[in-house]
Amino acid sequence: MIIGRDMARAFLFVLDSFGVGGGSDAAAYGDEGADTLGHIAEFCAAGAGDRAGLRSGPLSLPNMSALGLMQIAKAAVGRYPDGMAPPDRIYGLYGCADEMSRGKDTPSGHWEIAGTPVTFDWGYFPREGDAFSTELVGALCRAADIPGILGNCHASGTDIIARHGEEHIRTGKPICYTSTDSVFQIAAHETHFGLDRLMHLCRIARVLLDAHNIGRVIARPFVGETTEDFERTGNRRDFAVPPPEATLLDRLVEQGRKVHAIGKIGDIFAHRGISTEIKANGNMALMDATLSAMDYAADGDLVFTNFIDFDMLHGHRRDVPGYAAALEAFDARLPEVHRKLKAGDLVILTADHGCDPTWRGTDHTRERVPVIAYGPGLRSRPIGIRHGFADIGETIAAHLGIPSGPHGRSFL
Repeated sequence: MIIGRDMARAFLFVLDSFGVGGGSDAAAYGDEGADTLGHIAEFCAAGAGDRAGLRSGPLSLPNMSALGLMQIAKAAVGRYPDGMAPPDRIYGLYGCADEMSRGKDTPSGHWEIAGTPVTFDWGYFPREGDAFSTELVGALCRAADIPGILGNCHASGTDIIARHGEEHIRTGKPICYTSTDSVFQIAAHETHFGLDRLMHLCRIARVLLDAHNIGRVIARPFVGETTEDFERTGNRRDFAVPPPEATLLDRLVEQGRKVHAIGKIGDIFAHRGISTEIKANGNMALMDATLSAMDYAADGDLVFTNFIDFDMLHGHRRDVPGYAAALEAFDARLPEVHRKLKAGDLVILTADHGCDPTWRGTDHTRERVPVIAYGPGLRSRPIGIRHGFADIGETIAAHLGIPSGPHGRSFL
């Protein structure tokens, strides 16, 4: 056990989409062989991860490697990533985990991390023809008083804004699209359409989609005047259904602890079990906000951060150099986290799913995720391949001294 467990703090960092391959049921999702870390390393070692002015050479993650990342990769897929040698010494606990929840969606992964696996099937939209039925579109247009929608298909967000952005400005019709996730996304211009109006439209869509069991409605605001300069802003918001049962976050708050949600964590958990919410745009701003939270987080508190850029900017866009550079930038800032740790603190690094940037399509990939845990006084050892992400939540529950939940078990 951690020394001073009853006076400890916990810091849970989700590197959104940083899978390590080897998913035990990947074939059922068409993802057998997907390996976000392994393939990024392979491309970088071969020179295909170079980009002028951004990065070059083999993937370099010295701090996460010292925390067991290379051993995690070997456990997950049977070999070390190309161009990356294991360190001489490892600090902390290290392993990986298979997801038990159905699907490979953001809410499923995060809820399971917080001790609540998803045992039901999400609703999804068809890939062929119109994604959204005439009845759904009609109900949305009537309730929101809009002249129609654009898109109505599976698409990448940046591509569909480039394709329909100018028509959207001209007609006032919002751009509605989906993906293989259980999601209804609405892109609209921040000024021509209006940010408040977009959020109102998303709330209407959220109510209409509850009957279809759609996990999230996402507001995707953008700015710019032409296809050449359209750019999504940091005012994205997710409107998620609430988890099906109490999560680690709810249990902590019930025990009088505080949960500091940074980034999109509050949205993912439908703002339940949250004490404070801090928004930030981009991984470096999210790290700044996390470091600030470490200064004021009290004994018994949880700081929970989602680092979104890996998924949103690089995984979905199949951008290997960008993903590699984002990993290296995150890794370079871990010493700042280390310096703020107090006796009894626990840090866990993990992910919610994969999004292999070398894989076909633009969607998430079913993979194992890394589980790295460290803190003052915590001895290094392997924790193996965990049967479910819920072990992460139960480890934090045990560390912070609250009663265990019904799913998962602590690896402390």
